[in-house]
Amino acid sequence: MKKGIHPKLVQSTVVCACGNSFQTLSVKPTLKVEICSHCHPFFTGTQRIVDTAGQVERFMRRMERAGRAGAAGASAPAQPAETTKAPEAAAEASEAATTEEEAANT
Repeated sequence: MKKGIHPKLVQSTVVCACGNSFQTLSVKPTLKVEICSHCHPFFTGTQRIVDTAGQVERFMRRMERAGRAGAAGASAPAQPAETTKAPEAAAEASEAATTEEEAANT
C-alpha cells in the first residue's frame, strides 16, 4: 500500500434522528442520520410511513386532487339510445293496450 494516500480512520459517533447513537469507524468524527436500524420499519417489524421533506403529504394531496377531478369530469357511461327508449316504449305500449281494452269493454 502506498503511504499517505488513504484517509485516516477515527472512532466516530453516529447519531440518529430518533435519538439512538452508536460508535463505529469513519473518516469523520460525527455522523448524523435520519433513520437507523433501531427505528427503521424493516428491522423493527412495525409499519410506519417514513416521510422525508413532506413527500408523502404532497403525494396524498395530489391523489385527492386527481380523485376529485376524475369524479367531477367522469360521468356514468352513456347508454345506447335503444336501451333508454325501450322501457318507455314498453310502458307506452302497455298503456295503449289497456286503453284499447277499456274502449272495447265499453
